[in-house]
Amino acid sequence: MSDTANEPIQNFTARSDAPVRLEPQQKGFDLATVLGLVGAVLLISIAIWLGGNWTAFIDLPSILMVILGTFAITTVSYSWSEVVQAQPIMWRTLFHRGQSPHEAAMKVLQLAERARRRGLLAMQSEFAGLRNEPYLQRAMTMLVDGMPLEEIERNLSFETQAMSQRHQRSTGILRRAAEVSPAMGLIGTLVGLVQMLGALDRPDAIGPAMAVALLTTFYGAVMANVFFLPIASKLERNSAIELMNNQIFILGALSIGRQENPRRLELVLNTILPANQRVRYFD
Repeated sequence: MSDTANEPIQNFTARSDAPVRLEPQQKGFDLATVLGLVGAVLLISIAIWLGGNWTAFIDLPSILMVILGTFAITTVSYSWSEVVQAQPIMWRTLFHRGQSPHEAAMKVLQLAERARRRGLLAMQSEFAGLRNEPYLQRAMTMLVDGMPLEEIERNLSFETQAMSQRHQRSTGILRRAAEVSPAMGLIGTLVGLVQMLGALDRPDAIGPAMAVALLTTFYGAVMANVFFLPIASKLERNSAIELMNNQIFILGALSIGRQENPRRLELVLNTILPANQRVRYFD
């Protein structure tokens, strides 16, 4: 087992007898997401700095009202456990890159070709290389264990449905926060205006009240349009890709279990893959 673990990762299109290795594609920054968020924050910060007195944009009452208020109201809309369980999924959107459907299809075709040549039971040697893709590993394990194909398809479909529901819940939390943060900013603006009008006889109190009125709207707009909405959109995109990958793995597992020709599997996969992601494994 130790010798197998030390073998180099093979090109997915190479016809070799080395175990199929799934590269840890899901680790590392999603460069587009990180650059976009950092770039937006940096541009806003530069604009503030060029305008002079940047400390005027830091106001503790506004932060308490908008940031903590948004978190509190969002939690009211969901249960505490749902908000906590959604945090890892949101962070994965920022710090993990998923594999493309093209890569998933190539891996499945390589497994199908080897299962065709060696037999299904010999696929146990491939399990170590599938540890970075637990969904596919579970599918292959059920095949080797002799579970009926109908039961395998049902179990994998239930798992995919549960994953989709978790992602939809996390997206809903982000979009709810994007709705609440501008509203909390508006509430802060009203609070600041009331304080300002109540302090017209004290000129020294008008400035801080006006700062609260304007900064809460600013904080709410930035939170909604720079953080919550873009991350929600990226999460929806990543979820759609992961759902397609799981569908590819299900089709591959069922094809391997039926001992079909891998060329037929390639044709089937190309019917669900986008045009720019289609595979040409046997050409």
